[in-house]
Amino acid sequence: MTVRWGFLGAGGIATTALAPAVHAASGAVLQAVAARDLARASALGPASAYDDYAALLADEDVDAVYISLSNEAHLPWSVAAMQAGKAVLCEKPLALTAAEVDVLAAVSAETGQLLVEASWYRWHPRIRLAQQRLSEIGPVRHVTAGFTFDGSLDGNYRLDPSRGGGALYDVGCYAVSACLWAVSEGLPSVVSARSSYGPTGVDLVTEAVLEWASGAEAEVQAGIRGRDGQWLVLTGERGEIELRDAPYTSWKDDDTELWVSDGRDTERVPVPATDAYRVMVEEVSSVLSGGPGWVLPLAESRQTAAVLDAIRASAASGEPVRVG
Repeated sequence: MTVRWGFLGAGGIATTALAPAVHAASGAVLQAVAARDLARASALGPASAYDDYAALLADEDVDAVYISLSNEAHLPWSVAAMQAGKAVLCEKPLALTAAEVDVLAAVSAETGQLLVEASWYRWHPRIRLAQQRLSEIGPVRHVTAGFTFDGSLDGNYRLDPSRGGGALYDVGCYAVSACLWAVSEGLPSVVSARSSYGPTGVDLVTEAVLEWASGAEAEVQAGIRGRDGQWLVLTGERGEIELRDAPYTSWKDDDTELWVSDGRDTERVPVPATDAYRVMVEEVSSVLSGGPGWVLPLAESRQTAAVLDAIRASAASGEPVRVG
């Protein structure tokens, strides 16, 4: 079966990454794109183009919908797509709160439609290799995770609090999710955070410490103002794993390495350049066709959202917050 994809939105990620990934993927075809500008929708090369999102959802030739709209639109359009009988692959963050993720999960269960957060870095083979080799370093006791950049964002929705703007939603979700799969003990018990806010009210930089009841700890930094940087270091009882050079955004031209240390020697494992967007599309399409493939579980997306909730609450109050 070939999965016929429809896109809601024709912005930068849809244009530069997802549309080429669907065109190149096996088991997938770009059936339709809807955007406010019909010319932008047509430019992605679909079989059909619309200037109305609802019209695409009514298209019986569309099996699954990829949503790349601004963050506040993820919830309503994911709900609408599932209720229209479409599977959904929605950009990160899947929703703005854990409560919103619960709403989406309920609609997914009610309609029987697959719902997946498009946290594309999770499909990269280096991430999968790191997860496979966690047992070699023993239980992870400390994680240092960060994603910061200094972008030109004037007029961008990332500076608009009403549209889910801010560093934590934009890039913090990568670092937080990495801490959760690395420690692999469920939710932390306590979060302490601080944020620097811009004139529009969004967080420009957020720093947080996550603490688990076991004593494991993670340090997180997210920023959309300041230096460019990405890092992910996992320290276990018997060694360390480091993902150097863009752990969250390594793409189709980026050969990478996974560094695994036992405290005496460091093994540098080469990982060939991979288009993780294409891998994501192929594996989600395979699952929808009844074949093999991995999809990010909703439970993990919900955990990430719950930690983001706690970080925002702690940064706002100036006090540690228990995670629930």
